[in-house]
Amino acid sequence: MLEWFQIDRWSPYVVGIGIGILSWLSFLFSNQTVSCSTGLSQSSGMMEKLFRGKKVEEKLYYKKHPPKADWKWMFLAGVLIGAFLAAWTSDSIDIRWIPQLWQETFGGSPLPRLIVAFVGGIFMGFGSRWANGCTSGHGISGTLQLAVSSWISVIFFFIGGIACAMLIYHVFGA
Repeated sequence: MLEWFQIDRWSPYVVGIGIGILSWLSFLFSNQTVSCSTGLSQSSGMMEKLFRGKKVEEKLYYKKHPPKADWKWMFLAGVLIGAFLAAWTSDSIDIRWIPQLWQETFGGSPLPRLIVAFVGGIFMGFGSRWANGCTSGHGISGTLQLAVSSWISVIFFFIGGIACAMLIYHVFGA
């Protein structure tokens, strides 16, 4: 049984079934969806609270989603811890600044990669707040509930991801 946790790559079908079961259990036991962007926002609110104190709670967003360790925050922490444990038990931790494809296309300097990652993260953050959900919230929980808005979001996630990859690697990388 433990060998299963040491596999480098799991079948996408097994992982998909596992995520589906996780979603069902999440609804069953906590009446909450599987999502990560709210947990990230709460984390930034908790960090901001260290410097600004109670003023953070006056913000409109944090009135709706208080910066505290609740279900969404714990789920995000579990994803991060689980990812680390999976990489560790499969002996596949590979820390690098530059992914191989990026290095082959743009060279080994970490600065352009960090800039692109930072700008992409900002776009993803704004997009997930604007769409009222992230790729996991819409892509897993929303589609599971057959929400039309989530299906539309997922379609545009794929269109946007393909367009960005084409732009980065085939226009700028050529």
